[in-house]
Amino acid sequence: MLILGVESSCDETGIALYDSEAGLLSHALHSQVAMHAEYGGVVPELASRDHIRRVVPLLREALGRAGKSLDDIDAVAYTRGPGLSGALLVGCAFAEALALAIDKPTMPVHHLEGHLLSPLLSSDPPTFPFVALLVSGGHTQLMKVTGVGEYELLGETLDDAAGEAFDKSAKLLGLPYPGGALLSKLAETGTPGVYELPRPMLHSGDLNFSFSGLKTAVLTLVREQGEGLGDTFKAHAARAFQEAIVEVLVKKSLKAMKQTGLKQLVVAGGVGANKQLRNTLNDEARRKRFRVYYPELEFCTDNGAMIALAGCLRLQAGTPAKEAGAFAVQPRWPLMEMSVSGR
Repeated sequence: MLILGVESSCDETGIALYDSEAGLLSHALHSQVAMHAEYGGVVPELASRDHIRRVVPLLREALGRAGKSLDDIDAVAYTRGPGLSGALLVGCAFAEALALAIDKPTMPVHHLEGHLLSPLLSSDPPTFPFVALLVSGGHTQLMKVTGVGEYELLGETLDDAAGEAFDKSAKLLGLPYPGGALLSKLAETGTPGVYELPRPMLHSGDLNFSFSGLKTAVLTLVREQGEGLGDTFKAHAARAFQEAIVEVLVKKSLKAMKQTGLKQLVVAGGVGANKQLRNTLNDEARRKRFRVYYPELEFCTDNGAMIALAGCLRLQAGTPAKEAGAFAVQPRWPLMEMSVSGR
C-alpha cells in the first residue's frame, strides 16, 4: 500500500511517499522561514499563498525520487488540523482534488498524531506501549500510547507551550525570527548558574506544565539589565531559560515513566531537537535504565513523511478511508478526539 502524505499546517510544505512494506520512499520539504523572517513571524496569508506555489513542484520531486507515478498511489493522507486555517485549506483542497482525479480515497490526519508517531520512521523505532512527550511550538503534552489511536492524556501545559515560551523569550532577548532555535544555539555558549530562573509547576504533584511564568521571569531579568543588552548577558540568560525548561520537561517525563511503569519514552515535536533536552534525557535513561526515542532531526519539524506514516498506520489499524471530494479542516482539534478510549 502506497500512501501520499501532504502537510501544510503552518509554514512548511511537505510531500512524502510511504510504502506499508518498504517504508519511507521519498519526501520533499520547503520551509518558509526565510520569507517570514522579514516580518518577525509567520504571516498566515503569505503562508497560504506559498503553499499553493510549492505543493505541485514538491509532489513531482517526491514522485521522481521514489520512481513512482500518480497511478501507483493507493490513498492520499493530509493534515486536517490543527493549524492555520488558510494553510490547512490549501493542503486539504489539493489532496482531495488529487485523490478525486486519480480515483483514490483520502485519509485526513491529525497533525499532532503525525508528530507523535514520527519516531516510528527511525531505523530503530519504539514499540507500543510507550510514554510520549509531545513538545512543540503550540503543544506540550505527556501521553501514554498503547497503540495507534490508543492515547491517554497524562498531563499538558496550562498556558504557553514549551516552544512558544522559547520563541517569546527569544524575542525578549532581542533575537530575530525564528527565535526559539536561535535561543537554543545561543544557550550553548552561556555559563550555567549565572542567572537562576523559576521551574514552574516542578513540584505540583501532577504532570501538567506552565511556562508563561518562566517567560515573565525572563522579562523581569531583561528589565533589570536595562538598555543595551550585551551578547554575554543574552548567552547567560538563554542558558538559564533553557536549563529551567529542560529540567521541568525531564522531571515531568520521569514522573510519567514511574507512574505508568513503562520503559520507553518517545520525544516528538520541534523542541525535541533541542540538544540539552536530548542529552539530559539520554543521561537519565542510562541511569534509570529505560530507552528514549526521537525522530530523526529532519522529521522533528513539520513534514509530509509523518503525515504519510500516520495515514498508513491509521488505515492498517482499521480506520476507514473516505471518498475523495468533500472536505473540511479543523484549525482547533484536540488530539484526544482521535483516541478510541476518549480519555
